[in-house]
Amino acid sequence: MLRNPKYRWWIILGTLAYIFSPIDISPDIFPIVGQIDDVLLLTLLISELSQMVVGFVKNRKEQKVVAKSSDSTNETVEVDAVSVPSNSNNGTV
Repeated sequence: MLRNPKYRWWIILGTLAYIFSPIDISPDIFPIVGQIDDVLLLTLLISELSQMVVGFVKNRKEQKVVAKSSDSTNETVEVDAVSVPSNSNNGTV
């Protein structure tokens, strides 16, 4: 939901504090209106947590791809060297 992950922890901590706090914007004693704010904040919390998990999984996959590609580039290739006699005629036979 947030584009800047820097504030994601603040949103998560704020929603958890609000959900577990006894102070509510609309008290739960009102039948439907009381639960609307809680449901909205739970939705925000779940969406932020799921984005964190998706970002974590994506980063892990990228790290594995980079590790695999770096392993294949570090392979040693052995080549037999062949000496070629030089002609003093500059290419004429």
